[in-house]
Amino acid sequence: MARDRQATEKKILRAVGDILAHEGFHKFGINAVAREARVDKVLIYRYFGGMPDLLRVYAKAGTYWPTIEEVAGGDPERLRGKPLNEKVATLLCHFARAIRMRPVTLEILAWETIERNEMAKVLAKVREDFWRDLSRLFVGDQEVPAGDMAAIVSILTAGINYLAVRSRKVGRYGDVNIRSEEGWRRLESAILTICERCIGSREAA
Repeated sequence: MARDRQATEKKILRAVGDILAHEGFHKFGINAVAREARVDKVLIYRYFGGMPDLLRVYAKAGTYWPTIEEVAGGDPERLRGKPLNEKVATLLCHFARAIRMRPVTLEILAWETIERNEMAKVLAKVREDFWRDLSRLFVGDQEVPAGDMAAIVSILTAGINYLAVRSRKVGRYGDVNIRSEEGWRRLESAILTICERCIGSREAA
Protein backbone atom coordinates (compact mmCIF):
# COMPACT_ATOMS: atom_id res chain seq x y z
CA MET A 1 0.00 0.00 0.00
CA ALA A 2 2.80 2.40 0.96
CA ARG A 3 4.63 1.43 -2.22
CA ASP A 4 1.53 2.17 -4.29
CA ARG A 5 1.19 5.59 -2.70
CA GLN A 6 4.86 6.37 -3.30
CA ALA A 7 4.54 5.39 -6.97
CA THR A 8 1.40 7.54 -7.32
CA GLU A 9 3.07 10.54 -5.68
CA LYS A 10 6.02 10.26 -8.08
CA LYS A 11 3.62 10.10 -11.01
CA ILE A 12 1.80 13.20 -9.80
CA LEU A 13 5.02 15.15 -9.27
CA ARG A 14 6.26 14.13 -12.71
CA ALA A 15 2.97 15.40 -14.17
CA VAL A 16 3.50 18.74 -12.42
CA GLY A 17 6.87 19.21 -14.10
CA ASP A 18 5.60 18.10 -17.51
CA ILE A 19 2.66 20.52 -17.47
CA LEU A 20 4.73 23.48 -16.29
CA ALA A 21 7.44 22.76 -18.85
CA HIS A 22 5.12 22.40 -21.84
CA GLU A 23 2.12 24.55 -20.98
CA GLY A 24 3.35 27.11 -18.45
CA PHE A 25 1.25 28.36 -15.56
CA HIS A 26 -1.90 29.43 -17.36
CA LYS A 27 -3.08 25.81 -17.86
CA PHE A 28 -1.79 24.54 -14.54
CA GLY A 29 -4.31 23.27 -12.00
CA ILE A 30 -5.48 20.23 -10.06
CA ASN A 31 -7.63 18.97 -12.94
CA ALA A 32 -4.77 19.28 -15.43
CA VAL A 33 -2.36 17.45 -13.11
CA ALA A 34 -4.92 14.71 -12.49
CA ARG A 35 -5.42 14.22 -16.24
CA GLU A 36 -1.70 14.17 -16.96
CA ALA A 37 -0.96 11.74 -14.12
CA ARG A 38 -4.12 9.72 -14.86
CA VAL A 39 -5.23 9.75 -11.24
CA ASP A 40 -8.33 10.92 -9.40
CA LYS A 41 -7.87 14.51 -8.26
CA VAL A 42 -9.07 13.41 -4.81
CA LEU A 43 -5.72 11.63 -4.43
CA ILE A 44 -3.84 14.85 -5.11
CA TYR A 45 -5.71 16.64 -2.34
CA ARG A 46 -5.27 13.67 -0.02
CA TYR A 47 -1.54 13.30 -0.60
CA PHE A 48 -0.50 16.92 -1.05
CA GLY A 49 -3.27 19.27 0.05
CA GLY A 50 -3.93 22.20 -2.28
CA MET A 51 -1.97 23.49 -5.25
CA PRO A 52 0.55 25.59 -3.28
CA ASP A 53 1.52 22.57 -1.16
CA LEU A 54 1.80 20.37 -4.25
CA LEU A 55 4.12 22.88 -5.91
CA ARG A 56 6.25 23.21 -2.78
CA VAL A 57 6.71 19.45 -2.59
CA TYR A 58 7.57 19.36 -6.29
CA ALA A 59 10.07 22.20 -5.95
CA LYS A 60 11.81 20.59 -2.96
CA ALA A 61 11.91 17.05 -4.33
CA GLY A 62 15.37 17.56 -5.86
CA THR A 63 14.35 17.17 -9.50
CA TYR A 64 13.25 20.79 -9.95
CA TRP A 65 15.88 22.64 -7.96
CA PRO A 66 19.34 21.51 -6.80
CA THR A 67 19.89 20.50 -3.19
CA ILE A 68 22.42 22.22 -0.96
CA GLU A 69 24.50 19.04 -0.86
CA GLU A 70 24.53 18.94 -4.67
CA VAL A 71 25.83 22.48 -5.12
CA ALA A 72 28.34 21.87 -2.33
CA GLY A 73 29.85 19.08 -4.40
CA GLY A 74 28.58 16.36 -2.09
CA ASP A 75 30.77 17.42 0.86
CA PRO A 76 29.42 20.57 2.58
CA GLU A 77 31.72 20.30 5.60
CA ARG A 78 34.85 20.18 3.49
CA LEU A 79 33.72 23.17 1.45
CA ARG A 80 32.99 25.23 4.56
CA GLY A 81 36.70 25.22 5.40
CA LYS A 82 37.70 26.84 2.12
CA PRO A 83 38.45 30.57 1.64
CA LEU A 84 35.34 32.67 1.08
CA ASN A 85 35.94 33.46 -2.59
CA GLU A 86 36.61 29.79 -3.32
CA LYS A 87 33.46 28.71 -1.50
CA VAL A 88 31.26 31.12 -3.41
CA ALA A 89 32.83 30.29 -6.77
CA THR A 90 32.54 26.55 -6.16
CA LEU A 91 28.87 26.83 -5.17
CA LEU A 92 28.07 28.92 -8.24
CA CYS A 93 29.91 26.59 -10.63
CA HIS A 94 28.20 23.53 -9.16
CA PHE A 95 24.88 25.34 -9.36
CA ALA A 96 25.47 26.09 -13.05
CA ARG A 97 26.14 22.40 -13.73
CA ALA A 98 23.12 21.30 -11.72
CA ILE A 99 20.68 23.70 -13.36
CA ARG A 100 21.88 22.72 -16.84
CA MET A 101 21.10 19.08 -16.06
CA ARG A 102 17.44 19.99 -15.45
CA PRO A 103 15.81 20.66 -18.84
CA VAL A 104 12.33 20.73 -17.30
CA THR A 105 13.45 23.39 -14.83
CA LEU A 106 14.88 25.48 -17.65
CA GLU A 107 11.55 25.32 -19.45
CA ILE A 108 9.73 26.41 -16.28
CA LEU A 109 12.15 29.29 -15.73
CA ALA A 110 11.54 30.39 -19.31
CA TRP A 111 7.77 30.43 -18.70
CA GLU A 112 8.31 32.50 -15.55
CA THR A 113 9.81 35.32 -17.60
CA ILE A 114 6.47 35.84 -19.33
CA GLU A 115 3.96 34.57 -16.77
CA ARG A 116 3.68 35.67 -13.17
CA ASN A 117 0.94 34.41 -10.86
CA GLU A 118 0.52 32.93 -7.40
CA MET A 119 1.80 29.54 -8.54
CA ALA A 120 4.97 31.09 -9.96
CA LYS A 121 5.49 32.89 -6.66
CA VAL A 122 5.48 29.55 -4.80
CA LEU A 123 8.39 28.28 -6.90
CA ALA A 124 10.19 31.62 -6.57
CA LYS A 125 9.88 31.41 -2.77
CA VAL A 126 11.44 27.94 -2.77
CA ARG A 127 14.41 29.28 -4.73
CA GLU A 128 14.76 32.29 -2.44
CA ASP A 129 14.75 29.99 0.60
CA PHE A 130 17.41 27.84 -1.04
CA TRP A 131 19.79 30.76 -1.57
CA ARG A 132 19.11 32.10 1.93
CA ASP A 133 19.87 28.73 3.53
CA LEU A 134 22.96 28.32 1.36
CA SER A 135 24.25 31.72 2.46
CA ARG A 136 23.62 31.00 6.12
CA LEU A 137 25.42 27.67 5.91
CA PHE A 138 28.51 28.77 4.02
CA VAL A 139 28.84 32.48 4.80
CA GLY A 140 26.83 33.25 7.92
CA ASP A 141 28.12 36.35 9.70
CA GLN A 142 31.52 36.07 8.06
CA GLU A 143 32.89 39.46 7.09
CA VAL A 144 33.23 40.02 3.36
CA PRO A 145 36.64 41.57 2.60
CA ALA A 146 35.57 43.57 -0.43
CA GLY A 147 32.47 44.44 -2.37
CA ASP A 148 28.77 43.85 -1.92
CA MET A 149 28.71 40.05 -2.07
CA ALA A 150 24.92 39.76 -2.19
CA ALA A 151 24.83 41.96 -5.30
CA ILE A 152 27.76 40.13 -6.88
CA VAL A 153 26.15 36.73 -6.33
CA SER A 154 22.80 38.04 -7.62
CA ILE A 155 24.41 39.18 -10.87
CA LEU A 156 26.24 35.87 -11.30
CA THR A 157 23.23 33.66 -10.55
CA ALA A 158 21.04 35.76 -12.84
CA GLY A 159 23.64 35.35 -15.58
CA ILE A 160 23.81 31.59 -15.05
CA ASN A 161 20.03 31.26 -15.15
CA TYR A 162 19.71 33.43 -18.24
CA LEU A 163 22.44 31.68 -20.22
CA ALA A 164 21.20 28.22 -19.21
CA VAL A 165 17.64 29.08 -20.25
CA ARG A 166 18.83 30.72 -23.47
CA SER A 167 20.90 27.65 -24.36
CA ARG A 168 17.62 25.78 -24.96
CA LYS A 169 17.14 27.69 -28.22
CA VAL A 170 20.40 29.48 -29.00
CA GLY A 171 23.86 27.98 -29.44
CA ARG A 172 26.02 31.00 -28.76
CA TYR A 173 25.97 34.11 -26.65
CA GLY A 174 28.60 36.50 -27.95
CA ASP A 175 31.77 34.49 -28.44
CA VAL A 176 30.75 31.73 -26.01
CA ASN A 177 29.14 28.48 -27.13
CA ILE A 178 26.58 28.07 -24.35
CA ARG A 179 25.60 24.61 -25.54
CA SER A 180 29.06 23.13 -25.19
CA GLU A 181 31.03 21.98 -22.17
CA GLU A 182 33.98 24.02 -23.40
CA GLY A 183 31.84 27.15 -23.39
CA TRP A 184 30.62 26.53 -19.85
CA ARG A 185 34.18 25.83 -18.69
CA ARG A 186 35.01 29.31 -19.95
CA LEU A 187 32.08 30.73 -18.00
CA GLU A 188 33.11 28.85 -14.85
CA SER A 189 36.64 30.24 -15.22
CA ALA A 190 35.14 33.73 -15.44
CA ILE A 191 33.09 33.06 -12.28
CA LEU A 192 36.27 32.05 -10.43
CA THR A 193 38.03 35.23 -11.57
CA ILE A 194 35.14 37.49 -10.59
CA CYS A 195 34.84 35.92 -7.14
CA GLU A 196 38.58 36.17 -6.56
CA ARG A 197 38.74 39.83 -7.55
CA CYS A 198 35.44 41.07 -6.13
CA ILE A 199 35.02 39.00 -2.96
CA GLY A 200 38.58 38.17 -1.96
CA SER A 201 39.38 35.48 0.56
CA ARG A 202 38.67 34.98 4.22
CA GLU A 203 42.34 35.14 5.04
CA ALA A 204 42.58 38.54 3.32
CA ALA A 205 40.19 39.94 5.89
